[in-house]
Amino acid sequence: MKETQETIASLLQEGRTFYPPEELVENSNVKRFMDEHDIPTYDELLRKAQNIEWFWSEMAREVSIEWYEPYTQVLEWNPPYAKWFINAKYNIVHDALDKQAKLRKNKLAYIWEGEPGDIRKLTYHDLYREVNRFANALKDLGIRKGDRVTIWLPMIPELPIAMLACAKIGAIHSVVFSGFSEKALLDRIQDAEAKLLITADGFYRGGKVIELKSRADQILDQTTIENVIVYDRTNINPPMKEGRDHWWQDVLGSRKCETEIMDANDTLFILYTSGTTGKPKGVIHAHGGYAVGTASTLHFIFDIKEDDIWWCSADIGWITGHSYIVYAPLILGATSVMYEGAPTHPTPARWWEIIERYGVTVFYTAPTAIRMFMRLGEKYPQNHDLSTLRLLGTVGEPINPEAWVWYYKYIGNEQCQIMDTWWQTETGMQMISPLPITPLKPGSATKPFPGIDADVFDPEGNSLHGRNAGGYLVIKKPWPAMLRGLWRAEERYINTYWSAYPNIYFTGDAARVDSEGYFWIQGRLDDVLNVSGHRIGNSEVESALVSHPAVSEAAVVGKPHEVKGEAIVAFVVLKSGIEPSEQLIDDLKQHVAKEIGKIARPDEIYFVPDLPKTRSGKIMRRVCRAVMLGKDPGDITTLANPEAVDFVRKAASGEVYFG
Repeated sequence: MKETQETIASLLQEGRTFYPPEELVENSNVKRFMDEHDIPTYDELLRKAQNIEWFWSEMAREVSIEWYEPYTQVLEWNPPYAKWFINAKYNIVHDALDKQAKLRKNKLAYIWEGEPGDIRKLTYHDLYREVNRFANALKDLGIRKGDRVTIWLPMIPELPIAMLACAKIGAIHSVVFSGFSEKALLDRIQDAEAKLLITADGFYRGGKVIELKSRADQILDQTTIENVIVYDRTNINPPMKEGRDHWWQDVLGSRKCETEIMDANDTLFILYTSGTTGKPKGVIHAHGGYAVGTASTLHFIFDIKEDDIWWCSADIGWITGHSYIVYAPLILGATSVMYEGAPTHPTPARWWEIIERYGVTVFYTAPTAIRMFMRLGEKYPQNHDLSTLRLLGTVGEPINPEAWVWYYKYIGNEQCQIMDTWWQTETGMQMISPLPITPLKPGSATKPFPGIDADVFDPEGNSLHGRNAGGYLVIKKPWPAMLRGLWRAEERYINTYWSAYPNIYFTGDAARVDSEGYFWIQGRLDDVLNVSGHRIGNSEVESALVSHPAVSEAAVVGKPHEVKGEAIVAFVVLKSGIEPSEQLIDDLKQHVAKEIGKIARPDEIYFVPDLPKTRSGKIMRRVCRAVMLGKDPGDITTLANPEAVDFVRKAASGEVYFG
């Protein structure tokens, strides 16, 4: 991990500041909390919250967590293992569902829209009833507390129902993203030693039916799976193995099911994150701390109120969906929108139609999606009434300033603050983010959430805070939604996250902190470029490219260079209607040099119609670099668009000059 260079170059300069409307500040949940606790300023809140035991105890009360038995101690920290809310008896389903079915019986929990246009609306009472019926089905099939259940479902209401049903009876769920391959499913079932698989016959995506059950059949003989429950979404009638396979509707039990009383530190779920190489890592999260951390962040950052319509556009197969589609919104008693299909099917206006149709007030999406819509043009959102929106958010990767401003202007109508959040599968909750009271700088995730002690270190462990020099992003104190380890991989847990600096969580990301304490995420450390002795964050070069009016997306990678160490190579997606040319290549090189300096000027620029991306929308620079160098890109079956690998290969080899 350690490098001879002390820091990572800080090239991106962003001078614009956007201040929150006074009405938003005064009516925000965080301002009310500050007033109640005699905290006069934002900075004072951050300072006082560094007493983490006081702060997180207060937040448990703030979001109305109900323990079966109260905790006797807030935190037990034996690095690198933490326990939160010691001796509390708890089950997250009590707060997310049981109490809501009484408090908000007829309030909508989910407004769901399928890609073909079918709509379902579930009240909290509906959800409670369906979860109980499915929990009883699990028990009838022999699932007990501590058993692992793998869920391979698309974005349909049965996905949160299945998760909640597992948690209700104390089983540990392991959700696998429905876009993953059979091999990815196999790896995760085998590692968790799951007893039961929950899947569907298929689902709709981009106007097509994507099969699931028939594909799962190809690997089930290699697993510990004893039973399979299949939801009939598309009526394609896959083969069903007698004695093992069961239709969802045929196994549902009674509408009453007692919630298992757990310890607050019992495991809630395993979620696998593959990283860049190697075997998937099974990240473990626990009931109590995860409930407090996720609900607190949604409550303060996105300011959720009783009448809000919340839409997080992520897939529940990722941590964003676990935390901010399932658990946190339900704990807060919110109404959430869920959408099954592709964002541009059957029209590039689909998302904006949904916001208009349901009156969405708070919207949370990925920078990749925003750049895609930038490429398609602002005419699509401008044809729809988005005036119900009051807050926007981004997640998944750093957002470049020009995409931030486009989002602010064309989606938020220059009225909505943007909550640019940094966090990870491992953190479980949002960690660095604005609050509604925070002045914003486009491209910056601003400051750590109250109670989060983040910093940027040089290789020797010296703080670079405030020096505007890039280094290693770390978290210095435990937090309630933190991972509790990796499933049956203790040594890997310690080596991956806790070996760089003693008792400090190593995120694997590069970042810098400016003189005002604002954090700027520079990308994964694996992607940092080494050019003539300068270490350059690839995200800054990509941001400079995307700030050019012809560019919608860019992936920047390094290529060995005998003089400079690495040459900068950029793969660029142009906006609709823009034609590639040698002149445009020259213009883009000069544009980067002007925006962030000559040292960052790309040596080579290639135009491609699309970039390889994960199903969550992250650009796979590792794949671009491998293909450019003529190497094996590895397993690409989990990519959303494997055809883009060939685009990169043909462009880099000069076979095709893409338009």
